[in-house]
Amino acid sequence: MNFVAFERAKQGTGASRRLRITGRTPGIVYGGEVEAQQIEVDHNALWHALKKEAFHSSVLDMEVDGKASRVVLRDVQMHPYKQLILHVDFQRVTAGTKLHLKVPLHYSGDEESPAVKIDHCVASHVMTELDVMCLPRNLPEFIAVDLSGLKKGTTLNLSDIKLPKGVTVITRGNNNPVLVSVMVVAGTELPAEGDAAAAAPAAPAGKGGKAAPAKKK
Repeated sequence: MNFVAFERAKQGTGASRRLRITGRTPGIVYGGEVEAQQIEVDHNALWHALKKEAFHSSVLDMEVDGKASRVVLRDVQMHPYKQLILHVDFQRVTAGTKLHLKVPLHYSGDEESPAVKIDHCVASHVMTELDVMCLPRNLPEFIAVDLSGLKKGTTLNLSDIKLPKGVTVITRGNNNPVLVSVMVVAGTELPAEGDAAAAAPAAPAGKGGKAAPAKKK
């Protein structure tokens, strides 16, 4: 994805407030072997870009005063109750420097799995994104996960999926976290044949405690 930014000359709280009134959002670009650069971005364009998943998890092409550079989104500061972006941070990307970013998980196939289709279970997505580290050229926009093999009473762990080439997952505490768990929906368990017979209502007792005779048709 690409976007256009402009170099910002004035700094400070007052200057940023006046900038927002004009429909621009103040920001900064840092990293690499050059000094941090103060920028401003069109607020509406940035607002719509932030709604796209790829803007958060891929390397972006930023153009400032005709010069292009590659960056990743690092931080967005929002107004506590207004639909207003207060500030945005980007980090420069260099080819040989590894990135540490969150990449979304895209699940598919759960409706066709034996757990859901046959046993009427529910596939609960425990994790929706992963912390990854990789070189910029290996950064995936998302990680696809096929759930068509899920079975009742199982879980899908990190070790069960194939990661893109050159991508390492950063885990904290648990080296093999659960990504998806299979949950049985209450009320879907069918009774066994013997249990069904035992649960059948008994015929009402007649006089003397004997079972009432069956009525003739």
